Amino acid sequence: MIDTLELVDNDFLRQFELKVDNELAKIEYSLQDRKIFLTKLIVPETADNDVFVNDFLTLVMENIADRNISIVPTSPPIAKFIRKNRRYKRMLPVGIRI
Repeated sequence: MIDTLELVDNDFLRQFELKVDNELAKIEYSLQDRKIFLTKLIVPETADNDVFVNDFLTLVMENIADRNISIVPTSPPIAKFIRKNRRYKRMLPVGIRI
């Protein structure tokens, strides 16, 4: 299901957006010196389940990986996702451990 949805990087509002069931799931961020700080995860109640959140975060991580930017998760759910998915730990800047 999520593969057919389009991830949008809204750099004006500094958030990744994914429209699902006429509502918006988003991850707010701050971009500084080739690092992206993922600050807040907001998921509509209709899509608030582990499978959707996992797929949404995977889409965002792949988008960031394509741009070769380091990630700094400041949101607990995003940090938890990175802990569970070790392949994204390589995207952490030097000195940042989760």
